Amino acid sequence: MEFSIKSGSPEKQRSACVVVGVFESRKLTLPAELLDKAANGYISDIVRRGDMEGKSGSTLLLHNVPGTLSDRVLLVGLGKEKEFREKEFSNAIRTTVKTLNDTGAFDASIFLTELAVKKRSVAWRVRQTAIVALDATYRFDQFKSKKDEVRRPLRKLTLGVERRNELALAEEALQQGLAIAEGMALAKNLGNLPPNVCHPSYLAEQARAMADEFKLDCQILEREDMDKLGMHSLLSVARGAHQPPKLIVLSYKGAKASEKPLVLVGKGVTFDTGGISLKPAAEMDEMKYDMCGAAGVLGTLQAVARMQLPLNLTVIVPATENMPGGNASRPGDIVASMSGQTIEILNTDAEGRLILCDALTYAERFDPDTVIDVATLTGACVVALAGVASGLFANKDALARELLDAGDEAHDRAWHMPLWDDYQELLKSPFADMANIGGRWGGAITAACFLSRFTKKYDWAHLDIAGTAWKSGSDKGATGRPVPLLTHYILQRAGKLN
Repeated sequence: MEFSIKSGSPEKQRSACVVVGVFESRKLTLPAELLDKAANGYISDIVRRGDMEGKSGSTLLLHNVPGTLSDRVLLVGLGKEKEFREKEFSNAIRTTVKTLNDTGAFDASIFLTELAVKKRSVAWRVRQTAIVALDATYRFDQFKSKKDEVRRPLRKLTLGVERRNELALAEEALQQGLAIAEGMALAKNLGNLPPNVCHPSYLAEQARAMADEFKLDCQILEREDMDKLGMHSLLSVARGAHQPPKLIVLSYKGAKASEKPLVLVGKGVTFDTGGISLKPAAEMDEMKYDMCGAAGVLGTLQAVARMQLPLNLTVIVPATENMPGGNASRPGDIVASMSGQTIEILNTDAEGRLILCDALTYAERFDPDTVIDVATLTGACVVALAGVASGLFANKDALARELLDAGDEAHDRAWHMPLWDDYQELLKSPFADMANIGGRWGGAITAACFLSRFTKKYDWAHLDIAGTAWKSGSDKGATGRPVPLLTHYILQRAGKLN
């Protein structure tokens, strides 16, 4: 879809459709009032008659509105004006784009971006509009023999801003929003691919393609390389799989070499059966999403490279399958991690932490400023936070606050969870330095405590996205989270967030 920014009055727009908002109690927004004035009260008469009450999610399409130059006018309900916040704004944009796709309008001018959203700038509104619009039109049908057809799909959106002096800022925000949306689309595509296609070698191929496109440094470590480095914890997960494991390293250099990089580590278990601790059969197909941490950090890297942000960013993806088999790890096995610490494997389905711990140790060689790992790590996090918020753990409260603020800005929220030493006691093992599980209670916390033992040398945060990386049911599919949270955090670090 093509996007552009324009400052002008809605009644003067020549397009297939002009979009304006209506609040509950039938109150017209300013752009709607301008259209109504040009139409000699035509719109307000319709609203007074009750055809559009302004309820959130409602729409009314008008044809041949007098005094206007567009073919159609779409009225979008915004809900109660006093309750109009980020969520309501995003819902209005999503409703608008889906409705426009159904109308057959080839292009449209949207004047919802002029609406005031408490504590949010025009740049935020434009950036969020681009993200939500592309998310609303995302489709994954490449494996269908017959594609779902959209009648004359929407191809061009013009976003209205109120003042001409806002155009430059809005244009920058638009490019940021498009880059974030494309990063989300990459993360969703990788997540939605079937596991017989998206295996560790495929992820490595995608990394090489990204490196070629964006001129990134790329290194792919093979099983033998990992063995020499002592990554026996990571390799223990791969023992039952025929697909070879990979450790993928991509580096974007947007600043001086002397500037310490931000490092993102993404869990890349391309299919998780649970290994010998086999999962139940129901919904096991969704374990193709166990690499959404990897997909998320790759999507974030693509967005950063597209925006050419002035910082250094390295992404590390430990990629493997977790399969049962005669050579698979068993409960009771003890393995040595790259850090030298030993781990008693009590449950082979707690494999994400086993691959992440070696990747986190490997991150030390980059002398990082900050390390953030992203993983669909625990069902316990889904129990605690459902699909609303990602679980956030950090060894520095200041880092946690920065990530929480970025999540609020992006409307990709996280919740700060405890990382107290009290929970470390649950990981005790009589035979090794630690066990890989801490028992039934506080599973998301003990998993984070496990990872924290490998992050003593840098500032570190952990995002558990087990509840937010994908949706089940009729709306099944990867969500692209936490690409928005991470990119807003990086934009803030780079001084580019307005």
